[in-house]
Order: sequence, then C-alpha cells, then structure tokens
Amino acid sequence: MSVDPIALARDLINCASVTPASGEVFDVLERALAPLGFTVHRFTLGEPPDGPTENMVAIRGDGGPHFGFAGHLDVVPPGDGWSSDPFDTVIEDGVLSGRGAVDMKSAIAAFVAAASRTDQTSGTTSLLITGDEEGYATYGTPRIIDWLNERSIRPDMILIGEPTSVDRLGDTVKIGRRGSVNMWIDVPGTQGHVAYPHRADNPVPKLARVVEALNGLHLDDGTEAFPPSNLEFTAVSTPTQASNVIPATATAQLNIRFNNLQRGTDLVRLVEEIAEREAPGSTVRARISGEAFLTPPGRLYDVIVEAIREETGIEPELSTSGGTSDGRFLIQLCPVVDFGLPNATMHKLDECAAVEDIHALARIYERVLTKVFA
Repeated sequence: MSVDPIALARDLINCASVTPASGEVFDVLERALAPLGFTVHRFTLGEPPDGPTENMVAIRGDGGPHFGFAGHLDVVPPGDGWSSDPFDTVIEDGVLSGRGAVDMKSAIAAFVAAASRTDQTSGTTSLLITGDEEGYATYGTPRIIDWLNERSIRPDMILIGEPTSVDRLGDTVKIGRRGSVNMWIDVPGTQGHVAYPHRADNPVPKLARVVEALNGLHLDDGTEAFPPSNLEFTAVSTPTQASNVIPATATAQLNIRFNNLQRGTDLVRLVEEIAEREAPGSTVRARISGEAFLTPPGRLYDVIVEAIREETGIEPELSTSGGTSDGRFLIQLCPVVDFGLPNATMHKLDECAAVEDIHALARIYERVLTKVFA
C-alpha cells in the first residue's frame, strides 16, 4: 500500500489543530499508519493552559537498527488575512496552501509515504509525534521520552522533519540548535504622584540601568559550529499607563539564544547578579526552553546527506542557525538531525509548499530509510 503524501498532507492540514493539539488530526494519522504495519500508541496528558496535549508513538518492526522520525501535528494560530480558509487546503499552480503546509504536516505525510514504499525486512521504524511543539512542550516530546524510557525503547538515530531548507529543498540540514531562555526582570518601587517624587520610589530608572548593563554584555564569540550567543530585549512595561503616576513596578522581558559554550542556568544566574547589582531587590523569572546541542558527524549525517545529494544533486549546508526544535529534548536519546521543506512561509499568512517539493521530500526520506535498513 503506497500512501500519497499530498492527499495525506491535505487531510492533516484540514484539521484545525492549533497548539496544543489532540483528537481528529491524530485520528487521520493513525488511519494512515495502521495499514502499514505500525502499532500505534496514543496518550493525552495535562490540563490548560499547557494541555491537554496528545502524543503518538507508532512502531513497526523490532530489533536494530532503530530509525525514529519525530514531528508535531500542532500548528500556530492562523491569524487574519488569509487568501483562503487556512484549514481547507487549496492547490493552485502546483502550490499547496494551508496552515501547517510547511511547519510541518507535509513532512509527516512525506515520511509516512516513504515508509509505505520501504521494504523493511528487519530493524525498527518509529514515529514520535507530539501535539505541542509550537507551545510550551510541557506535555509534549519530554513526555514521549518518558514513555520510551519506561519501556526501554531507544532509537539509534532520529530525523526531525522541521522545515530547514532555505532557498531550495535540500540546501540546509540542521545538525544542532541553539538553546533558548526567556527571562522577566521585575524591579520594585513605590507608587506615587509624579508631582511628589519624594513620596515615591520610581523603578523605571533602576530598570533602565539593568537594561543598559545587560545590553552591553558580550557573552562569547561563537564556535566553529555556532554563531555568538545573543541577548535581545523583547518588552518593557509598567502596570499603569497614567501619565501622572510613578509605577510600583517595572518589568523587562528578554530572550537569550545561546550556543554550546553556555548553559541556561548559568545565564539566568548571570542576569540575576547584574539585576541585583544595578537594581537591588529586583527579581528574575526564567523559563529555559532548551539547551544548545550539536550532533557529531556519524551515520545519521551520512545517510541524510547522501539521500539529498542523490535526489537533488545538492550538497547541503550543515547548519545550527535559526530557532530551536524538539531536538533539544530528543538529543537525550541518540543523535538527532533536522531536515525538511523550504521554510520561507512557516508561521506566515498563506503558508504554502510546492507540491513537487513534498513529493521530492518523500523520495529523500525513502532513500534514507532504504540506506538505514540496507
């Protein structure tokens, strides 16, 4: 039974699975996998606001090698202003449009199509699919890892189908990702009338000193594989908008994208120290999304690069640029590489992917599986 990746991609995209996702979109994927010999396990965890999140582990075969494909069925909210219904796919001039076309339902459909065409006589293939990659991932891929560990199941290598290509399918493979930490710095003060500043304590100038000090930080010069770590402020706020009130608190929000010279906890500690020095009594809240990771050269590199080269004639760039992925969690299990469609329209209005790119991606994934199980 050969699966049509375009038909499956359309069926998946037509499910409005805004993060965190569960239910119908997983039903569609299960119906595609069951006839291919996969045993499908589904479990839903968590409560709002981070849940409920549904996850799926689908396994075919046994023994080694064990090749895992990871991905997510949740999507970001579509936003207003689409040319057509974001959850009713349209194909026009060879382009498939809909939320999730690039990030990353088409890649999941391409992998299922590849698995349907692969004569796997030994070894194990698994799909590790979450409904919460676009959100906080509290009940997503980390819980899939727990499920695997509880059953002593460990892939030898994992390919994540995130959209990594830039200008042309196959031009970029992500061999690692930067870490990410969000922080909120709260500086206390005493509310009062602007005409009587001696009866208040304005936190804004103190927060400004913190911002200036952090903005001048030089974290590192990067490495051969990673660019320099960078800190960016994303918001500054006070609880009152009245022009004649000194606020009781002032808050700055920032994000640090960091390479493997840094650790999230160390960066939080550094920010805490600077905030306390510049504005005594301030507090720092932090959420570490993931640590930086780098997959060393090996079999996973080789089979993916060879498959891309054979299908497209391109020698892909091995990169760590861009945002993070669930590889930040999956690296606990085995080597991880991200590779998928061109990413120019991900998260944008009228997200779309070329039909031929989806077919070609399925062929690349098929080549990867054939090499792994040869």
